[in-house]
Amino acid sequence: MIWFITGASKGFGREFAIAALERGDRVAATARDTKSLADLSGRFGERLLPLRLDVTDRAADFEAVGRVYDEFGGLDIVVNNAGYGHFGAFEELSEADLRDQLETNLFGAIWITQAALPFLRAQGSGHIVQVSSVGGLGAFANQSAYHASKWALEAVSESLAAEVRPLGIKVTIVEPALFSTDWAGSSARWSDKMTEYDYVREMMFARRNSFAAGNPKAAAQALLEIVDSDDPPLRALFGSAATAMITEIYQQRLQTWRDWEVISRRAQGG
Repeated sequence: MIWFITGASKGFGREFAIAALERGDRVAATARDTKSLADLSGRFGERLLPLRLDVTDRAADFEAVGRVYDEFGGLDIVVNNAGYGHFGAFEELSEADLRDQLETNLFGAIWITQAALPFLRAQGSGHIVQVSSVGGLGAFANQSAYHASKWALEAVSESLAAEVRPLGIKVTIVEPALFSTDWAGSSARWSDKMTEYDYVREMMFARRNSFAAGNPKAAAQALLEIVDSDDPPLRALFGSAATAMITEIYQQRLQTWRDWEVISRRAQGG
């Protein structure tokens, strides 16, 4: 199989690349700085194609995907993993905070997917993997910009899946919870803090500390099972914490809709 993986310098992207390479697949791995991939190049040789790429550059995204198709002679799996977490209360968000978050987490994935679709359509096969988050299904304090990017990614990807299924192209949205990656570390960005929202940050850290972090290597093996499946899921929660969190969220939503069903019926009129 031939993979195109964005954000492969660390975390999920790096582990996804290693897992694919270790079983003999070929991988095009992108990073803003390809020096982070030097050790993998030495280990796997020509089966790894490191590419310097900023996914917010649409023209560069199309050029990179085209280069991979030409050099490897095909394309089977596209993994849109590049992204970061932005932390800040709603009132703290600047225009740049929100636009930068959307440009990377949402538009970067859209541009890469659009670049790959002509090749996948022509061959009548392929699998697009969108790395979302439990934050694409529920929302928590101090992460509104991040949630905006992931909820939007979920929506466009579900619509995409319906459009390309008849063409032989599969789409899976991966939704991890807390994992031992750098997502909330040096890779994260923060809005300028207002002291009025210090309590929100305390809530966030307390919530994070209440869950055990998952292993990215195990997540990579789980992804291999998904892409090898003849009938992969549209959505896949990664981590036991994800299952617990999303089950609770949807139970609460269903109960609220039931509690207010009388009003919902009145809203119809007639």
